Amino acid sequence: MPQGAEALDLPVCGRASDRSSGPRRRNAMAHLDSEVKEECLREDLKFYFMNPCEKYRARHQIPWKLGLQILKIVMVTTQLVRFGLSNQLVVAFKEENTVAFKYLFLKGYSGVDEDNYSCSVYTQEDAYESIFYVINQYHRLKNISLGTIGYGENEEHKIGLKVCKQYYKKGTMFPANETLNIDSDIETDCTHLDLQALASPRDWKNTSFFTLEFYRLLQVEISFHLKGIDLQTILSRESPDCYIFQNTIIFDNKAHSGKIKIYFDSDAHIEECKELNISGSVQKNTQYVLVFDAFVIVICSASLILCTRSIVLALSLRKRFLSFFLEKYKRRVCDADQWEFINGWYVLVIISDLMTIIGSILKMEIKVKNLTNYDLCSILLGTSTLLVWVGVIRYLGYFQKYNVLILTMQASLPKVLRFCACAGMIYLGYTFCGWIVLGPYHNKFVALNTVSECLFSLVNGDDMFATFAQIQQKSIMVWLFSRLYLYSFISLFIYMILSLFIALITDSYDTIKKYQQNGFPETDLQEFLKGCSSREEYREESSAFLSCICCLRRKGSDDHLILTNQNSAKDNQVSGLLIQ
Repeated sequence: MPQGAEALDLPVCGRASDRSSGPRRRNAMAHLDSEVKEECLREDLKFYFMNPCEKYRARHQIPWKLGLQILKIVMVTTQLVRFGLSNQLVVAFKEENTVAFKYLFLKGYSGVDEDNYSCSVYTQEDAYESIFYVINQYHRLKNISLGTIGYGENEEHKIGLKVCKQYYKKGTMFPANETLNIDSDIETDCTHLDLQALASPRDWKNTSFFTLEFYRLLQVEISFHLKGIDLQTILSRESPDCYIFQNTIIFDNKAHSGKIKIYFDSDAHIEECKELNISGSVQKNTQYVLVFDAFVIVICSASLILCTRSIVLALSLRKRFLSFFLEKYKRRVCDADQWEFINGWYVLVIISDLMTIIGSILKMEIKVKNLTNYDLCSILLGTSTLLVWVGVIRYLGYFQKYNVLILTMQASLPKVLRFCACAGMIYLGYTFCGWIVLGPYHNKFVALNTVSECLFSLVNGDDMFATFAQIQQKSIMVWLFSRLYLYSFISLFIYMILSLFIALITDSYDTIKKYQQNGFPETDLQEFLKGCSSREEYREESSAFLSCICCLRRKGSDDHLILTNQNSAKDNQVSGLLIQ
């Protein structure tokens, strides 16, 4: 029996041992799987923070985005230069025609505008002669103009001049007796003079319309449309543009100060020419430009897709890291570490690509004469090119000496913005004060925008003596106030605020240099990445089972990795610490 009992007990004991070893084996496998996930996550993060050269050496991954960005810089810059040369011709044609119109229609125009108006008259005779001079010059335009100018139709589809006058409804005035009786309601009276009516100047000059009562006259407005063709674009192997010039001449007497200011405004609009018959290689050159613009759109679209994909995959990697960190360490990752996965350079590239694509489409429409908005197209292409070249700084950051500059800019930016917000309050106070007090006595203080520009130039040490000297000495009190105002502003902003501004940047630079010498502070993310290098030797000696599983998982996750700088996490952490 004892032997039988022992024989029966042995299998029972063996089954109990098997049941107890099952949970331990499952725990061991779960622990092993957890270590595999941790090691794979470390490898993903390590690869994520590599620069393109290190990625190529690690896995022979070709830096497509780097090559695409270099190609895009060349293409976008070439496109901008070509468009800039074309836009200069357009702007020059408009400006030169505006100057020509002033000489043609403004009697006694000297070539230099008086303040914000073109010229002025001081007698009734000069006012009549200036008005009649405009009308006569319009009638003689084809015989006196040097440009390719012709008559155009106005909004009412009429060719000719439209003359309108505004005046107070009725009233009497006796300045000698200090007596005034006037109705403040404003009336507007207009007349249209076509080419046939202009042929008989005595008829329209003797009408009651041109009998002006200057004591209640507010303004006389003469408007007319002209058409022109820009032929200089042919020399650049481009199709010529047809223009419509909406010209307006205003004789302003609202001040009733004895001085009538004459304003001239010319608004040019580009329209498609109805019939063009140009022999040569102009049309062929246009097709080449359109093909080049289409290629730029394709390059920018590819860059946009790659950078957007990289940001999406980076967010996925961040989600993995946050879940792992919360599961293992039972706490959240700090905000600074979470922002490490958002690459600001990719956001910059995406914005640049969008602006380039839209600007290129507008440029193609302008090229085929479907659109004429040169200004919007130039703003989009110019800003996108600016952002493209700013993005080059990212690749310079791979070199340590250049990286000091980038880190200093990143670290000092929050401090500088807070400092500028405080200094801006003082600046706005001086702006409003200078405008209300010195505006009537100084040309640089007549408007808020000119006051701000004047003060900004003073901060940079520009045009100081002229600002002091141009103040009118009609009021001794205002003159003394202007001295106190200017001396206090210059002393406060140049000697104190500007010096503190420079000190903020210098302090950030010193901090960065100290970190580079003594080592950068390590955060949770840096500590986690540090474990990857510390376990390299262990992983080489570990079982092939763990390595194989990790490698198999790595093959599936290689596409979820993003090109960025290995030191960007460490660099941005420095910026975060400096912000705090």
